[in-house]
Amino acid sequence: MADANPLLSPATLPYGLPDYREIAPEHYLPAFEEAFAEHRREIDAITRVRSMPTFENTVVALERSGDLLGRVARTFYTVSSADATADIQQIEETLAPLMAAHNDAVQLDSALYWRIATLHERLDELDLDAEQRYLVERHYREMTHAGAGLDDAEKERLTELNQRLSVLTTTFEKNLLADTNDLAVVFDDAVELDGLTDGELSAAAQNAADRGLPGRYVVTLTLFTGHPYLSSLTDRESRRRLLEASRSRGSRGNEHDNRDVLREIVRLRAERAALLGYSSHAAYVTSDETAGSPGAVHDLLRRLAVPAARNARAEAAALQAIVDAEDEPFPIDAHDWAYYTERVRAAEYDLDRTALRPWFEAERVLQDGVFRAATELYGITFTERDDLLGYHPDVRVFEVREADGSPLGLYLLDLYTRDTKRGGAWMNSIVSQSALRGTSPVVVNNLNVPRPAEGQPTLLTLDEVTTLFHEFGHALHGLFATVTYPHFAGTNVFRDFVEFPSQVNEMWILWPEVLASYARHIDTDEPLPAEVTEKLHASEAFNQGFATSEYLAAAWIDQAWHSLGAEEAAAVTDVADFEASALADIGLDNPLVPTRYSSTYFAHVFSGGYSAGYYSYIWSEVLDADTVEWFTENGGLARANGDRFRQRLLGVGGSKDPLEAYRDFRGRDAEIAPLLARRGLA
Repeated sequence: MADANPLLSPATLPYGLPDYREIAPEHYLPAFEEAFAEHRREIDAITRVRSMPTFENTVVALERSGDLLGRVARTFYTVSSADATADIQQIEETLAPLMAAHNDAVQLDSALYWRIATLHERLDELDLDAEQRYLVERHYREMTHAGAGLDDAEKERLTELNQRLSVLTTTFEKNLLADTNDLAVVFDDAVELDGLTDGELSAAAQNAADRGLPGRYVVTLTLFTGHPYLSSLTDRESRRRLLEASRSRGSRGNEHDNRDVLREIVRLRAERAALLGYSSHAAYVTSDETAGSPGAVHDLLRRLAVPAARNARAEAAALQAIVDAEDEPFPIDAHDWAYYTERVRAAEYDLDRTALRPWFEAERVLQDGVFRAATELYGITFTERDDLLGYHPDVRVFEVREADGSPLGLYLLDLYTRDTKRGGAWMNSIVSQSALRGTSPVVVNNLNVPRPAEGQPTLLTLDEVTTLFHEFGHALHGLFATVTYPHFAGTNVFRDFVEFPSQVNEMWILWPEVLASYARHIDTDEPLPAEVTEKLHASEAFNQGFATSEYLAAAWIDQAWHSLGAEEAAAVTDVADFEASALADIGLDNPLVPTRYSSTYFAHVFSGGYSAGYYSYIWSEVLDADTVEWFTENGGLARANGDRFRQRLLGVGGSKDPLEAYRDFRGRDAEIAPLLARRGLA
């Protein structure tokens, strides 16, 4: 079987990179079936041991188990998120309940749980180092949290819930991808797209040609509610069409409608939480995060919502004043916000962000910005490996080496949007580092940058530059985590901590020596003018009322859905009414500031891993802003600073309580004042 299926043998390429050229869709399900069976045999071998549990015969054996399943799963899910052809989507739908059932079979195994619980009870008697002790604690906590302590009838119902939820979340993502593709906005004439750059216009023309619409223009939608083009399109009707299409995803009453899907997800998550002894899904999730409880999350969100809403109202008044001064004034609408924001920015700061793209050529941003900052901070270097191929022709592969030339891992970049790729941007691991298994990291960054026409340069917006630096921060976390046990590998940390390293990496975007290196005009090679940089710094808190409000609104919607008990969840019949009521409750029901994600296309929480956890970004940003202050006070882009951050935070992966690791790095707990100042909320 291994001879016929390349997934069943260890990869022979460097660093364990799968040879995707040899893998066909029909290989995946048989490989999963064999991997499930092998993992089950490995677990059975642990639980059949007659001697009392020891760290070696139980925990180490558990860490060694599931190697084949991990390899197959990481290989497949990399493709299913970034190149989800019809065949791959069908496999994912079939696989979802099988994967859920297998995970439950392991996590809810009574004999395995007894062995882990026995070790946990005797923890102080065992001769374990700090990582080993924490590993026992986490296995016990996670199995308990998963329901391993339930009786057999309760476990049976829990397994049914988990399998059904796995199907529903897969359906949600499939519906969203299909509706996002269907709702791409078609324009007949370039006049309708006045304000776009030549590169943006060529990308829209290429999109149309790819869809069999030569001579027309197609603007694809982003994952979030807004769109980068809203800030530059001069035609108000074009802006309206673009925002309307975005906001209608998953709620049009067609075969891709997600309203019933998400309502069932919410109801079943609430039922599962009750079964596990929690008042709500939010209570269940936050109990095993750094936040600890929904109350702590709600307190932070409410504290920030009041000044954010106030600032947004003031920003709206400034926008309306600009419109009122025009020959034909009108009441501004949500689709006007980004466009007139740039007008206000130009008036107040003499700054046009939409005109900055010629300074942000993608290759230069990558090589002389993202990579250079990492080299300066950590000493690592990047060499493109044209001999290594990824899962799609767009994917580029880079070998990463330490300052002394020793190998560290591989970094894959998949920059461009395509119809088979889900929206947004993300990082994932194909291979995770583990000393126990002798593996080195292979990490992937995915973005959704529109591809220009053949021969045209890829020019990024400042937001896309920010996204690339952000996702690369996740990649560094995955590359640097140096642990013994695979359970702690890479970014396997609490959800409300995982965004912290990526947010910190954004600080280098405007750091003087980094900016001077990568921000050079595509035609003249002139650096971004110093006065423009000064204006960017001066305007950092500009429009933060809108930005903070749209984010907090989405985080609150997530909390509102997942704070419902089972009966309350079952009583919700209208998704739009529920959203409106939730936003009014926190004072973020401003029609000019749509929530960053509405429920029917909120992939983070209904098909991703952020359910009841979308607050994580702002929660982590408290640590981020405090860390940026530390770097600034200690000399910024310096190897000593990078080494400290790497050794005490990035390098520990999940092998240490994250807030303890932060205190080790910072010397104290994080303070919120730098975040309030950054967002203009003080």
